Amino acid sequence: MKKDFTKLLDISKDECSYLLERTAFLKKLRLSGKEHRPLKNKNLAMIFEKASTRTRVSFEVGMRDLGGHPIYMSAGETQIGRGEPIKDTARVLSRYTDAIMIRTYSQNNVDQLAYWASVPVINGLSDLYHPCQILADLFTISENKGDMTDLKIAYVGDGNNVANSWIEAAILFDLNLSVATPKGYAPDEALLKRAKKSGRFLLTSDPADAIEGADVVNTDVWASMGQESQKEERKIAFDGYMIDTKLLKHAKNNVIVLHCLPAHRNEEIAEDVFEKYSDVIFQQAENRLHAQKALLEWLIKGSS
Repeated sequence: MKKDFTKLLDISKDECSYLLERTAFLKKLRLSGKEHRPLKNKNLAMIFEKASTRTRVSFEVGMRDLGGHPIYMSAGETQIGRGEPIKDTARVLSRYTDAIMIRTYSQNNVDQLAYWASVPVINGLSDLYHPCQILADLFTISENKGDMTDLKIAYVGDGNNVANSWIEAAILFDLNLSVATPKGYAPDEALLKRAKKSGRFLLTSDPADAIEGADVVNTDVWASMGQESQKEERKIAFDGYMIDTKLLKHAKNNVIVLHCLPAHRNEEIAEDVFEKYSDVIFQQAENRLHAQKALLEWLIKGSS
């Protein structure tokens, strides 16, 4: 039976742990310069409804590293852009390629693609989830902090796709996660209900409360793609949510700060804080490549 990665909770804790271990192996292998091409003659269709830097390049380079062929498809240049149903695109691409990645607005597009496709489907990003990012983030934390069991992880900002996928990670691994969002900007309610069953999850509107004693602090832009018209309104709502030196005084001295990029300096993160933690932030960005290679290898080889 084929597996999909439409959200982090599509996979089990053991499967996610395997992917993190495999990410470490593939990163070490790539840095050594050794060739590893288990996906020779395999093809990945990549559908983009949203603009991209990291998602496109990391999947393209990753697929080529593994010996396969990535196929870039802008939604506006395909029949999807002319009204072809997702279910028809899914069935056609399943006959041409070995996996499909989609970066889109609606999670329903991802779910419909996965339902109708007979090959694995990967959510490269939707408005509801960003599972590939969190896979890379989990690996980055393990590289810098080791075992995550006893760490306090904080997320400050919009209750968006990144926040939702972090909550999924907390559910999967029973992490100590605190999320701070302004009222009216909370993460997905169904996920919150599940997370609140754990005594290790906190939702608050006070960023200092979320960051208190944190080992890891995450943030993201306040206005995501498609929310540009709300930018000024959101700036007012998120006043006091910028990750700056003053706020970080509540965290542990050896805290690391993560940002999935692109970063709006002096909005969700202060310029000096971004530069202080830039090494780990760009390590995090690099790890998108290695984590997605592990995911591609596992999904495609496991489904053939």
